[in-house]
Amino acid sequence: MTTCTMERIYLYTRFERFWHWAQALLIVLLALTGFEVHGSYTLFGFKKAVELHNLAGISWFVLYIFIIFWKLTTGEWKNYVPTTKKLAAVAWYYVYGIFRGEPHPVPKSERNKHNPLQRLTYLGIAVVLIPIQVSTGLLYYLYNSWPDYGIRMSLSSVALVHMLGAFALVAFLIGHIYMITTGHSLTCHLKAMCTGWEEVPAN
Repeated sequence: MTTCTMERIYLYTRFERFWHWAQALLIVLLALTGFEVHGSYTLFGFKKAVELHNLAGISWFVLYIFIIFWKLTTGEWKNYVPTTKKLAAVAWYYVYGIFRGEPHPVPKSERNKHNPLQRLTYLGIAVVLIPIQVSTGLLYYLYNSWPDYGIRMSLSSVALVHMLGAFALVAFLIGHIYMITTGHSLTCHLKAMCTGWEEVPAN
């Protein structure tokens, strides 16, 4: 196994950590209440689940607006610009190299928080999956007003797309939880998102 000297860098600001955890909690609440509304189980009760789901959905939408504004005004959007440079090396690392103790091909830094695979994943979620969930959620919420807006579509189709998006988000959440355990220690990435300080290989 390859060993190296580590150094601590301040990688995640307070607001970044706040929106990360707030978004995580909202996604979990949305999943719990959404699947209950769908009839998968009973936890809060149908009426309460609907109320909580609507509240969490609106809260997530407001938070998302603040996140986008923050990324644009602070320059953090640069960490989400997609690139194929070393993309194959990162994919191979997660498939093979990580199990052999090899060093990550794209170490984190203040100017490069995300590797190419993360950039593509996070960008896809931010510009495709979340807008789909927000738009279908709003359509569902405003269903009784569809005639007023001249909207003519199948409610079941909207519900299906919204449900598929929910499954995709849950799959990402599970994968994300696994990925936070793949650092040089089991909890180092988790600690970084709590304190802001990340341990990376020293230059």
